Amino acid sequence: MEITQNETQEFNEYKAVAKALQPYIDSARTGNGKLIRSVFYDHTHIVGSMDGQFMNLDADKFGEVMDSLGESKDVQNHIAWIDISGPAAAAKIESINWLGFRFTDFLVLYKKDGEWKVSGKTFDSHSRN
Repeated sequence: MEITQNETQEFNEYKAVAKALQPYIDSARTGNGKLIRSVFYDHTHIVGSMDGQFMNLDADKFGEVMDSLGESKDVQNHIAWIDISGPAAAAKIESINWLGFRFTDFLVLYKKDGEWKVSGKTFDSHSRN
């Protein structure tokens, strides 16, 4: 059985999206707001709720919040899935023990000028809702 060029390209795009998400994952451990900010477009909005409070943040504010929370050395993350269609993609990241929280993040990405970035994020803080 032979792997087609299209299959190779699809596989490479999956790896490219995962690589683009790695700073997001790393920032959960380090608490580095600049690192997490680097994965977002300027227009990105982040919505979700925590402790019953609806949150609606822009990318800059989200980076500031990450800086204020600090590191979370024991966090565990994994990319549950990535779905790609041309220059558009969606991903789901699961995190546990992020400063004592469990999170599910849904991220929408877009590839512009050869670079994948997050255009929007919606999250669930599970038991903290």
